[in-house]
Amino acid sequence: MRRSLDDYKFLPLSDAVSAIHQKVNLIGIVSEFSIPKQSRGTDCFCVVKIVDDSKSSPGIPVNIFAETIEKLPHVQSAGDIILLTRLLIKTHGSEVYGVYHKKFSSFALFEGKHGSSLKPYQFSSTYRAREEDEIILMELQKWLLAHPSETGSRGSQSLKEISKGEYFNLACKILHLSEVEKDKPLLFVWDGTDTPPLAIETKLEDERENPLPLQLEPVPLPRDILCSFPAVGTVLRVAISGANDKLGLNVIKTGRWFKLVNLKCEYRAGLWCACIMPFTRICYLSDDDELVLQRLRDYNERVSSKWGRMPLSGFPWPSSLTETDHPNVPFVTLMDVLTYPEVTAKFRCVVRVVSMFPWRAEEFRCPRGTYRITLMLEDPTARLHAFLYADDATTFFGGYHPAHVMTRMRNILLGIAESDDGREPVSRNPPWVLCCLKSYYIDKADEWGSRNYRVFSTKFKGLSS
Repeated sequence: MRRSLDDYKFLPLSDAVSAIHQKVNLIGIVSEFSIPKQSRGTDCFCVVKIVDDSKSSPGIPVNIFAETIEKLPHVQSAGDIILLTRLLIKTHGSEVYGVYHKKFSSFALFEGKHGSSLKPYQFSSTYRAREEDEIILMELQKWLLAHPSETGSRGSQSLKEISKGEYFNLACKILHLSEVEKDKPLLFVWDGTDTPPLAIETKLEDERENPLPLQLEPVPLPRDILCSFPAVGTVLRVAISGANDKLGLNVIKTGRWFKLVNLKCEYRAGLWCACIMPFTRICYLSDDDELVLQRLRDYNERVSSKWGRMPLSGFPWPSSLTETDHPNVPFVTLMDVLTYPEVTAKFRCVVRVVSMFPWRAEEFRCPRGTYRITLMLEDPTARLHAFLYADDATTFFGGYHPAHVMTRMRNILLGIAESDDGREPVSRNPPWVLCCLKSYYIDKADEWGSRNYRVFSTKFKGLSS
């Protein structure tokens, strides 16, 4: 590809990596970029990784500094082209990178799509446009047209493949960005698949004072936001590390597909979450990216199936610990239940019982002899509280039993392994079970806050299965 013009020279990236401690001019395609933030000094800072036909992987990162976040480059999409002048090439260990100086360097951003405008959509005050540069811009656009995967979603995992404590790359759609607590923004992301079920690593007796949360955010999202989320597939919460720093979160556009590079995978209270670290990079994916299209094809195929609302980890069928009186009713997810427009409704679900209150079998019934238990139910889409009460509970348990029998039932439902010394293990892994739920109001004046759920028409068969 042509790089040298009469009075100006752009180095191919393969040559730039050898120009250590020299100032060079580069023009390349943006493959990844970081969230702009305040540096440790007075400047603002971001990292842009660029590739070209001479060095497509892993490319070269460029550290860019400016007086304000607004003066940093704001890349509209991975695959756009950035022109950079008077960069200083440096090394750190084995990594070669460029350093942009706010006083004498310049940049300009151009659309990378073939045939798009050759005029920059953003540029620094020090940039000087030249007609000759358009030749190189058109060549880069043609090269990217023939090599779309160089800035796409390769090397990405799905949510069903994540593992605890690892760093991973995720191709996903960003549904919502919310500051649920002061200086603690959360991203809500989705790819149409389910996160694997997690073991619950708390003791039941400790949950009296510190109950498991229904969601990671301190208060539920507004109902209109929740109802905008897909009802199938996990919506993963992604925190932003160092959010007390000033961040340029305007680079994150909800409703678009991203590749998030080097997310840290975490879990809290048996719920998956992830964290954007200072070194995490962002790559916008086009709507026609092959992996995006494949994710959507898989999702549409899933939701069109009769069993599409079953948890992926529940296939080919959940445990036979419970049975329902409505075997032909289609399954729904707990997100379907939470966002159903009518309140007086009935549902059939595949769930895990992750917690139970009261937790002592001796306390399952009130002094009058009536069962009164609150279950926390979970599937890949949500958690909710459901009451197991009175006649419905009597049907569920098959009548009344001694405390030791009820304790065995509880342990089977909650996935508590029996121990030789009689002590409760710290970790429990609840099985998938069938149940029927019904929703109802307590106070019709409060449509969102007073919606309640009860288990009904469900029988526990665990002791006889």
